[in-house]
Amino acid sequence: MARRAGPRSTGEEVMAEGEEHVPIGGTYGGPLRVRLDALRELVGLSRTRLEGSALAEAGRVLDEAAARQRLSSRHTVVAIAGATGSGKSTLFNALAQVPLSETGLRRPTTSAPIACGWSEGAAGLLDRLAIPPRLRRRPLAGGAEELAGLVLVDLPDHDSAMVRHREQVDRVLALVDAVIWVVDPEKYADAALHERYLRPLAGHAEVTFVVLNQVDRLPGDAADQVLDDLRRLLDDDGMALGEHGEPGATVLALSALTGNGVDELRDLLGTFVQERTAAARRLSADVDAAAGRLRTAYVAQGRTGLDERSRDDFAARLAEAVGAKAAGEAAEREWRRHAGRACGTPWLRLWRWYERARTPGSRLPVVTAPVEEELTARQRVEQAVRTVADEATAGLPTPFAQAVRESAVRGAEGLPEALDELAVREAATTGKRPLRPAWWPAAVLAQASMTLLQIYGGLWLVGQIVGLLTPGLIVPALLMAAGIVGGPLVEWACTAAVRGPARRYGQDAERRLREAAAGCGRARVLDPIAGELMRYREVREQYATVAGRSGPDTGSPMGSNPGMGSNPGMGMAVGGGAGDGRG
Repeated sequence: MARRAGPRSTGEEVMAEGEEHVPIGGTYGGPLRVRLDALRELVGLSRTRLEGSALAEAGRVLDEAAARQRLSSRHTVVAIAGATGSGKSTLFNALAQVPLSETGLRRPTTSAPIACGWSEGAAGLLDRLAIPPRLRRRPLAGGAEELAGLVLVDLPDHDSAMVRHREQVDRVLALVDAVIWVVDPEKYADAALHERYLRPLAGHAEVTFVVLNQVDRLPGDAADQVLDDLRRLLDDDGMALGEHGEPGATVLALSALTGNGVDELRDLLGTFVQERTAAARRLSADVDAAAGRLRTAYVAQGRTGLDERSRDDFAARLAEAVGAKAAGEAAEREWRRHAGRACGTPWLRLWRWYERARTPGSRLPVVTAPVEEELTARQRVEQAVRTVADEATAGLPTPFAQAVRESAVRGAEGLPEALDELAVREAATTGKRPLRPAWWPAAVLAQASMTLLQIYGGLWLVGQIVGLLTPGLIVPALLMAAGIVGGPLVEWACTAAVRGPARRYGQDAERRLREAAAGCGRARVLDPIAGELMRYREVREQYATVAGRSGPDTGSPMGSNPGMGSNPGMGMAVGGGAGDGRG
């Protein structure tokens, strides 16, 4: 309920146009400076990962922080906002103790923001709010000293039927240091107020005053009941309440028309202004809101990255694709074959040579892998890359998961061909290695001795048959039998002795090919993935600093509840309909 104001008092002064604003000087101190620096670094690191729209709010906060830093730190800009007929202008005049803003039954009464400053030096702040000099006022005789530094701004109705008025409210609310929300007993639970403003601004509780006006219209203890219900609604909105010494929003009841409770609000504002921390608290809350908007872009779900098992599995898949096991088995067979040639009986080798010479085309055919079973099995390589990329991106935010996948895909280009070259090069290296055991000379000597015994015994028997030698069959027969039996025995012993070295030789060939394939996969795929994950960790550390719960450099904790991070910043309200026109 409001009365139409009479003519302006002759003592009312208009704030001078040429006032000089006093800059803060230097940078923000304490945790706020650290968080702003981290946010600036975060935005810089994220430009190639996130859309510009996702970083818009963070950029706005940085711009506003820089703009506010250049302006007066001795002043605190407090806006008075409310619905149609809530008594904003009446409260504005009551605090100024002089009728500065027009009140009355005609709606809307306030068509543009009006400012009242209790001390000089706030011109820069009002220029930032785009309040023209003709709408800048001074309280009568300078006002009370306890309000020195206060700049009070009376806003149009936030539920005005005129879109231009609502836009002005949203614009100014995004720039002021604090806000006094004026509600009345009839519309204190209005959904437009709570859904468009109070709920999104829950993180700005420490720079918020909620005033229940027109309590003179409530009988008995109805004012206390309405005030308790208002507190309940604010709690449902997620706004912390400054009760029992806890930081949060200030909630009180008053009557701007009768003056009941206005002095209490004036005292609270005086203490609030003299602390000179409102701008820092407001910026801290804005940083919190920006961090909340960016949370899904930076916070991973669970543990991220590649563990040792994932790396080993990737290396095993590449080894399978390159045919490391088959290569080891082939190397083992080749070792045995060469050892057998070195230790076999000459008659058996001669017979095998004769069979190959007698039968055309009996040489071992060159085995070529079919197209679908190439050395590297391209599909297996691609599947291995997809699997390790999925494991690396598990739980990562979408932008950084996409960056990891892209790095894996780029690394996989040419990987099958590189593995083919590795396999061919390793096969050539294995073929050049000595494939005979170290004890080969002894085996050759033993096999030659058995052959000489056979020849010597045979010649001895022939000499006896033709009469050149004295008859005696036992000794030459024994020599021949020893050579005939000893040759295969030497060959069998060598075959048994070569199993262990041949197996080790095959395992060594398999290990070398596995290590070569793993090294190629690490350089082309795992290292780029690790680089992207490292960049994500750097960004995540910056985000953790931005999202810290440290208060401004006054040491006061921030008045935000755990869920406030998802709320938009001050003045970022959406939509809005016309008020019901109650006056």
